[in-house]
Amino acid sequence: MRPLNFGVFYAPFHPYGQDPTLAFEYDLERIEALDRFGYDEAWVGEHHSGGYELIGSPEIFIAAAAQRTRNIRLGTGVVSMPYHHPWLLADRICLLDHLTRGRLIFGTGPGALPTDAYVLGIDPVDQRRRHEEALEAVLALFGSEEPVTRETDWFTMREARLQVRPYQWPHPEIAVAAMVSPSGPRLAGKYGASLLSLSMSAAAEGFAAIGNAWGVVEEQAAKAGRPEPDRSTWRVLGQMHLAETREQAVQDCTYGLRDFANYFGGGAGFVPLSDGGDPADLSDAEFVEQYAASGRAMIGTPDDAIAYVEKLLDQSGGFGTFLMLGHDWASPAATIESYRLFARHVIPHFKGRLAAPKASHDWAVAKREQIFGRAGEAVIGAIKSHAAEAGATREGA
Repeated sequence: MRPLNFGVFYAPFHPYGQDPTLAFEYDLERIEALDRFGYDEAWVGEHHSGGYELIGSPEIFIAAAAQRTRNIRLGTGVVSMPYHHPWLLADRICLLDHLTRGRLIFGTGPGALPTDAYVLGIDPVDQRRRHEEALEAVLALFGSEEPVTRETDWFTMREARLQVRPYQWPHPEIAVAAMVSPSGPRLAGKYGASLLSLSMSAAAEGFAAIGNAWGVVEEQAAKAGRPEPDRSTWRVLGQMHLAETREQAVQDCTYGLRDFANYFGGGAGFVPLSDGGDPADLSDAEFVEQYAASGRAMIGTPDDAIAYVEKLLDQSGGFGTFLMLGHDWASPAATIESYRLFARHVIPHFKGRLAAPKASHDWAVAKREQIFGRAGEAVIGAIKSHAAEAGATREGA
């Protein structure tokens, strides 16, 4: 099996009450750490309301992150395409592709926060249709050097062309987001894009949805006459926090998990706050344990993380990249330590980096008597020879 890739997906989530400037700096510092630790990707979202997901322009943020990193690929996670004119968006993406020297991944979606669409006067019912219309227009601009003309009820392009072609050929990798509905997998199959599964739940129904998603991609690709899609282009999101022990991981998450869950039960409106009972009756540690037990997240050790990813692989049928959700459940120091533990133990397990050193070590141990014994004899022989030579020299003197 092809080795997995790994990354972190930042909406990002920052509880209100902290300085936004420092929150942005913390996000940049985290991506710098991921680059040092050898992660493959980091993704940055676009949101404009709610006071929790603070980055309004992933393109600007990625341009800054690109100057502070060397190897990690950087994805827009995701650009809400109904909010932007396709020609202007394609032009910005081309510029960013050059500024990142080809490390850009162009993640797209219809827009996740209903409050953003409301402020812009966009009916949520129209967002998925607009996403497809904008995606088709951007692909046309990327794929043709001839003028592109499009007319819809929300944008017009007259003889549009790109004055700067993308840095990557023929264009950056394009990924479409999927959360609940089949629209994302349908677009991925129809247009030959990568799939970015961003379900916020890893409970049984979340696994079932992941299990069904790739079938929709394959079905739509066949319908569009495209080649069979490659599962290595599929990215799957999971929620986790790691520490040396499960007890420490739970304690770490008492820092901010309750606030995160309250946002998703209130401001964002995606995930219920609790599976039952009144969360106010639970201690912070009890709340963390209940959240993990519900199947929404893995809070534990690197071994637990390996089992979690393997379960996702089994139930999905296989994918190419696992993305951890970026969050403020734990303190900055504990969060960076979680990334380090994941990079030290989990990533090499799935990259196949541990087998060769182990095989070499086992071979050396098995040869110990045969090889090391002779090496010891050689050392002893050299010592004796030196001693004899030294004695002869003293006698001659």
